Amino acid sequence: MSVEAIILIVGDEELLVDRAVGDIVAAVRGEDPEAEVTDLGPGGLEPGRLAEMTSPSLFGGGKVLVLRSAQDLGKDLTAEVLNYARTPAEDVVLVAVHHGGAKGKALVDGLTKLKARKISCPKISKMGERVDFVRAEIRKAGGKVSPDGARALLDAVGNDLRELAAACSQLVADTGGKVDDAAVAQYYRGRAEVSGFTVADKAIEGRLADALEQLRWALATGVAPVLIVSALAQGVRGLAKVGGAPRGARGAALAKDLGMPPWKIERVQKQLRAWSADGVARALAAVAEADAQVKGGAADPAYALEKTIADIVAARG
Repeated sequence: MSVEAIILIVGDEELLVDRAVGDIVAAVRGEDPEAEVTDLGPGGLEPGRLAEMTSPSLFGGGKVLVLRSAQDLGKDLTAEVLNYARTPAEDVVLVAVHHGGAKGKALVDGLTKLKARKISCPKISKMGERVDFVRAEIRKAGGKVSPDGARALLDAVGNDLRELAAACSQLVADTGGKVDDAAVAQYYRGRAEVSGFTVADKAIEGRLADALEQLRWALATGVAPVLIVSALAQGVRGLAKVGGAPRGARGAALAKDLGMPPWKIERVQKQLRAWSADGVARALAAVAEADAQVKGGAADPAYALEKTIADIVAARG
C-alpha cells in the first residue's frame, strides 16, 4: 500500500474508517517501525498545534497524524490544515477523517483540489451491501458462504459491522470454512430472529421434520411462541403479497410496491412454485388461529405451534 502525505477519509461507517486508518499506520510502520502515531479526537486540534506536531523530530523518524471528526474543525483550523496540505512536511502522513455531509465541506473540497488521496467509507445500509460485506469478510477469513447463509447471519447477528465481522471470523474457525444457513442456525440458534424465520422457511418449503426440529430448538432456548408465530405470519403473508403482485411487475418497482427487498422477493418467488392460491389461504387461516392460541387460547402453545406447522406443510402443493 502506497502512503501519500495527505489522505482524506470520508464516511461514517466506523469499522471501515478504523480499518482504513489501521492500514495506513501499518503501511507507514512497515517502512519505519518506530513511526510516531498521534490520533486526535474531536477538539484535539488547537490553533498553531498542527505546525508543532508536523515539525521535524530531534530524533528523526516518521509521523502519522490522524485528525478525527475533521468536519468540526471550524473555519480557522480548516484554513490551517489546507495551508499545511499545500506544502506538507517530509516523513509526515496527515490523515483527515470527515464524516461526510455538508458540514465542514470546505475541508473536503480543499483537500480534493490539492489531490489528496481519498478513501470512501460510506454507511452500509442496503441489504445487498451487507450481504456483500458478509461474503467478503468470510472470504478474507479463508471460508465460503452461500447467499442464504449470509442473509441468515444478518438475521441472526443484526446490522452492526463489528459484530458481523467478529461472527464471520468465528464461523469460519468453527466450521472449517464452509458457512451455510445450517451452520448459522447451529451456532446462533439462541437468537430469536434466526430461530423464528428458520422455522418459517422450513415450513413454507414443506420440510416438516426440519421445521419441527428448529421449532424445538427455538423453544428450548427461550424464544417466545408469539415471536415464532410472527415469523410464520410474515412468511405466509410474503407468499400472498408476491403471489398477488401484478403480472409483469419486477425489479425495483415491485420491491417498492411490496415493501420487500429484491432478494427476499426472489426467495419467495421460488417458494411460491409449490403453492396454490387456495393453499396460501389455508396457511393464512392456520397462522391466524395459531396467533389466537399462543396469546392465551391454548393450554399448550408448543403443541399449537407444532399443529400449525403441520397445517402449513399440508396446505402446500
